[in-house]
Amino acid sequence: MELETLHLGKDVAVPARPEDAVLDPVPNPHTDVKYVARYAAPEFTSLCPVTGQPDFAHLVIDYVPDQFLVESKSLKLFLTSFRNHGAFHEGCTIDVARRIVEAIKPHWLRIGGYWYPRGGIPIDVFWQTGPVPDGVWLPDQGVPPYRGRG
Repeated sequence: MELETLHLGKDVAVPARPEDAVLDPVPNPHTDVKYVARYAAPEFTSLCPVTGQPDFAHLVIDYVPDQFLVESKSLKLFLTSFRNHGAFHEGCTIDVARRIVEAIKPHWLRIGGYWYPRGGIPIDVFWQTGPVPDGVWLPDQGVPPYRGRG
């Protein structure tokens, strides 16, 4: 069976805006099991919508897939498209999570947006789609508090 995606194995440019990015769903090989898949993006970058200065975050995305997974190259390109996108930390974090939910319709998803301090204040943003499904082992996201201070 050949897998058809828009990104995998192809020379694809980074989308200019998150709205232009496409997340490729790929078949989940284990739909009979509820398990957690994790993506960590320790170098997520966006722009402050007021000053235009870069903001940096460590995103941790945990989800329990249903029929589909997010193809990782399409996710990387989607996340990279935020580099020239102006939005507040809360907006970026929730927008990333909602787009993934829209693309693959997982049983469950949570995101932790661990933003590096600006002006001495780190802003961390957390969201999930609902309660963790029964029987799923959910590890700690493993990001130390107050990055960049020591």
